[in-house]
Amino acid sequence: MSQFLETASEVAREAGNLIANYLERHIGYELKGESDLVTEADRASETLIVERISSRFPSHSILGEEGTSKTGSSDYKWYVDPLDGTTNFAHGFPVFNVSIGLERAGQMIAGVVYDPTRQELFAAELGSGAWLNNRRIHASAAKSLSVSLVATGFPSYNRHKNVNIHYYHQLAMLSHGVRRAGSAAIDLVYVACGRLDAYWEIGLKPWDMAAGSIIVSEAGGTISRMDGQPLDIHGPNIVADNTKIHDELLATFADVAAGRNRVPLPQL
Repeated sequence: MSQFLETASEVAREAGNLIANYLERHIGYELKGESDLVTEADRASETLIVERISSRFPSHSILGEEGTSKTGSSDYKWYVDPLDGTTNFAHGFPVFNVSIGLERAGQMIAGVVYDPTRQELFAAELGSGAWLNNRRIHASAAKSLSVSLVATGFPSYNRHKNVNIHYYHQLAMLSHGVRRAGSAAIDLVYVACGRLDAYWEIGLKPWDMAAGSIIVSEAGGTISRMDGQPLDIHGPNIVADNTKIHDELLATFADVAAGRNRVPLPQL
């Protein structure tokens, strides 16, 4: 394990424990913008993570969800989601995590996702595989969408207007079901360890995708944009799967985008 992954793992656990303590206190939340929730736990977690990373790697850049934007002098950049799943956290719904990813010269090289409610640490490093609490993990063996369990997410505001509802309907009818847990990083690492066979979402931020994307890849999964182009964590969307159903998923997405519904919409 490199010093980068070791640091990310250690810091993610520390931040996760901090968040868990806030959960027990039933703290309130604020709104940033019209609908996005933020809590004292988000800010405290980001402060802790940024301080720890900056002290060990002062030349590295850092981009955090809660406003951190530090430009360093090296090719390394950390993407920090200090509390992914804030809405869940604010309501006491136990699906949230700390997500920390490291990029070097534009390529993700390490990622950690820590779920403090289950004490599960998902980690990966470029070329070294993916792990859950030091146990090697692999993507699932599902060979078709029809036998797959998949997941997606929706924005917190105007979700009823989001184009993803069209994809949701088709995938819900063509698979074993669609889960919507409210935490992008959890969905990604669940693909990596085989609890889900695929995940897609539209309109995420780089810190949502950074860590989870390399964990999926190192677990033998495939990640891309929904049109099949290479994933850009600053881009419009993501699909992650077990590789075996990737082509079928892309073909389904293409049909939906073109208005070709494989399953007719129900009549009122």
